Amino acid sequence: MFRRFNRNEENSEMAVPAAPAPLTLAPETIVQARKQAAPKMTEEAREQIERDRKKSERMMNIRMDIHKRLLETLNLAAIDKASDGDLRREISAIAREGIQEMGVVLNGAEQKELLQDLINEVTGLGPLETLLQDDTVNDILVNGPHQIFVERFGKLELTTVRFKDDRHLLRVIDKIVSAVGRRVDESHPYVDARLADGSRFNAMVPPCAVDGALVSIRKFSKDKLSIPELIEFGAFNEQMAMYLEAAVACRLNIVVSGGTGSGKTTTLNALSSFIDNSERICTIEDTAELQLQQIHVARMESRPPNVEGRGEVGQRDLLRNALRMRPDRIIVGETRGDEVIDMLQAMNTGHDGSMTTIHANSARDGLSRMENMVAMSGIEMPLKAMRQQIASAVNLIVQVSRLSDGSRRMVSITEVTGMEGEIISMQEVFKFKRDNVDDSGKIHGKFVATGLRTFYAERFKQWGRELPNSIFAETSRQTKVG
Repeated sequence: MFRRFNRNEENSEMAVPAAPAPLTLAPETIVQARKQAAPKMTEEAREQIERDRKKSERMMNIRMDIHKRLLETLNLAAIDKASDGDLRREISAIAREGIQEMGVVLNGAEQKELLQDLINEVTGLGPLETLLQDDTVNDILVNGPHQIFVERFGKLELTTVRFKDDRHLLRVIDKIVSAVGRRVDESHPYVDARLADGSRFNAMVPPCAVDGALVSIRKFSKDKLSIPELIEFGAFNEQMAMYLEAAVACRLNIVVSGGTGSGKTTTLNALSSFIDNSERICTIEDTAELQLQQIHVARMESRPPNVEGRGEVGQRDLLRNALRMRPDRIIVGETRGDEVIDMLQAMNTGHDGSMTTIHANSARDGLSRMENMVAMSGIEMPLKAMRQQIASAVNLIVQVSRLSDGSRRMVSITEVTGMEGEIISMQEVFKFKRDNVDDSGKIHGKFVATGLRTFYAERFKQWGRELPNSIFAETSRQTKVG
């Protein structure tokens, strides 16, 4: 049912769109990168690299020939309705025929690899499919067809995966964006989209991308890290978790601040676990990533404009609508534009306990960025009035950071205590203190209390969440990590 009866039909090329060429290594790129990473490479290692290169070239040539045969033989209309098992069997049969006609010999592992690559090209995203299925990969970064990096455990590394050429990469990009009704070309050279599993996808193509198309994929986390797991990983300590649990339960408005990839969404997910099941939560995101476990959650996601440039629904539109949906708490995945105005108003008008994230390098920078976003929205407001609005709305800023060794830490918990003149007053209650960096580059340090008693002690007491003063003692509470 998969094969055409006549391969020479005039419309055969129209019936099957040209599939991407098979993936292989870029020997010159890989060899150069490895030499830079290990300048004292042994002769044995160089010989192994050369053997890998020759093997990759051999497999590339075989894949290209089998691919052509596959395009001439498969019927994509039938493939859409076929089961995975049937598809594998048909592709395997075609591949075996091709291998026999070519007179090449492949071992079992090479045949299995070839089959999986062909399936990825037909039904998946080609070379990217293997990386998307690797649970250790957090980010996939494509710099042109011959250079693909991934982030594992906070560190970037060059992979042996590559695209055949620029056209191959562009076809995969087009396959992704067309599935969600978007387009990317010279007239509109960049695009944001979401993969079927929820991963965030961004691409930029020439002429704006000088050395070939650029792709970045932030993979969607299937498993939400719990508070005990984050403590075990050294993201923060038990005293900080105890404080944050009280802060969430007592409905303090919390902003999670940090840089790209620092763990803001993970932290927001962890904080949301402290919310009681009796509350109605509305979440608003550009890309739905939050994984709240409560019973009563209303999830909303913004919508980009269609190919005609119409139909856009932004976070501010969703936030305004959410206020009419009787929320107890509002959680905004990331505040980055004029929606900050509605977010601050919501925090100030009965929706206490709300949360959001923001891109900033410190707690003070986070407040400054909010001021800038309000100013860029076009609303004319005196600086003091703007700061009073922010100081009244935001109670707590949790600063997270990805350190140079790839670890992610909650480096600061800072309370907003009010106004002193025209300046927003703040106090830091917990912080991560670096001690040293060992020879391997690993950062050693400890979580410490600053010795300042929480500004919200009375509120905690009124809500039945009174915390012992001992957890704020500077010398008695230190947890070493690293």
